[in-house]
Amino acid sequence: MMQTALTMTQMIERAEKFFPKKQVVSRTASGIHKFTYKQITERMRRLASSLEKLGISKGERIGTLAWNHHRHLEAYFAIPCMGAVLHTINIRLSPQHISFIINHAEDQILLVDSDIVPLLEKCASELKTVKAYIIMTDEKELPKTTLSPVYHYENLLSEADPTFQYPNDIDENDPAGMCYTSATTGNPKGVVYSHRGILLHSMALGLADSAALSEKDIAMPVVPMFHANAWGMPFAAVWFGTSLVLPGPYFTPKLIAELIEQEQVTITAGVPTIWLGLLKELDEGSYDMSSLRGVLCGGSAAPKGLIKSYEQRHNIPFIHAYGMTETSPLVVISNLKSYQVGLDEEERLEIRAKQGILVPGLDIKVVGQNGEVQWDGKEMGELCIKGPWIASEYYHDERTKDAFRDGWLHTGDVVTIDEEGFVKIVDRTKDLIKSGGEWISSVDLENALMAHEAVFEAAVVAVPHEQWQERPIGCVVLKEAYKGKTSKEELLDFLKPQFAKWWIPNDIVFLDDIPKTSVGKFLKMSLRDQVQKDLLRKR
Repeated sequence: MMQTALTMTQMIERAEKFFPKKQVVSRTASGIHKFTYKQITERMRRLASSLEKLGISKGERIGTLAWNHHRHLEAYFAIPCMGAVLHTINIRLSPQHISFIINHAEDQILLVDSDIVPLLEKCASELKTVKAYIIMTDEKELPKTTLSPVYHYENLLSEADPTFQYPNDIDENDPAGMCYTSATTGNPKGVVYSHRGILLHSMALGLADSAALSEKDIAMPVVPMFHANAWGMPFAAVWFGTSLVLPGPYFTPKLIAELIEQEQVTITAGVPTIWLGLLKELDEGSYDMSSLRGVLCGGSAAPKGLIKSYEQRHNIPFIHAYGMTETSPLVVISNLKSYQVGLDEEERLEIRAKQGILVPGLDIKVVGQNGEVQWDGKEMGELCIKGPWIASEYYHDERTKDAFRDGWLHTGDVVTIDEEGFVKIVDRTKDLIKSGGEWISSVDLENALMAHEAVFEAAVVAVPHEQWQERPIGCVVLKEAYKGKTSKEELLDFLKPQFAKWWIPNDIVFLDDIPKTSVGKFLKMSLRDQVQKDLLRKR
């Protein structure tokens, strides 16, 4: 067979040749903008030309601090296709972590949205390798800033070569992009993606039994483009000629609902907290969601009640999936097998509330204390993964040896796997609750609590216990209509028929909100500290 390189250049050139009329709808600070792929791909060549003029050479890292919009999409392709490395930076991290990862990656140039400039100014004095800043704005004038030197994105593009030729000597194993994990302990860890990995991961997103992304779709990644490359959706969409809707900065559930209705979005992707907010908006408002063929949900386990509400109340298919920064990220996705479609409603829901079965191209195993676990849906172990879009190490980080062993990525996620191969996330290894020598899954308790009609959000954490080592405490945010009307006794009684007695939380704590990480996951470490302090104060 021919040995042809799997590089991102062929992805963008396919979009140019076959889909010039397809559309990108981009929301920025000034409103909605619409571009054809012909316009967008020309702008990509102009950006690559501009970066070359600024002295960027092969392998150098270029950081982005930006929302989901057309300029960020242009950087997604222009940077890797010119031979450099796209480094998407999580703007929700602390200034200390942002400066750490920019220095660690050795970014040469930063592309930054104008509203994020003040955040970057806070840490600019600590940046050791950055030679220039390019500000992305709809305004003709640059904002006043202490950053230096600064360039205007649109001015650079207007002076650049629209016919810039991407180099043809890129190797498929060359780095194309990098992301850093959102750290709950220690500094964030860097993951580098190759051209080959991104292309194969994009292909997997198009498989019929995966996300089935195709030219016919209108895709809206709500998951940030700085969070595991928006789960790879922008890469795959451009390659396949899928129309894109990019929701931009500071969106609300109302705005998301309006964009889906107005642009006839067929598939969208985001974390459970996004879909909890949208569900509330759909319950209270009146929107036409009939175009949606699927809501892709990952980042953390979605409550069974959330899946049920979308599908039964709003007739919106809800697709559960699992991945992580280290896996590009898609690993498993929860679609029913053909012979499971005829099961009764509750059985189908039980299966689809699991994270799903392995995407073709990857391999997994689940390892417990005594080796690989039984595929019985009961025995728990750590999920291990390998495959062509799975990282093999962290970027210049000694923690590589802890996570990557014997050719496998050891995820730190505790799972079960059933007879059909459906993976269910039980917990993170550090979040499992060990009570009296037995394991309790905080995820199962959280999902059960969130199935109660009064509960908006719930997180379960362990607190030390003199007799049982650890005991679970439920932390609950009630829906507005139920505040002051729902007691902890009611919620505990709701749980009792569903779990063994020793699983039932010792207490339910009502909160105004649950602390979250920069990518919308519950920040269990902070919550544990808060709950323990409250309990000590009460004593």
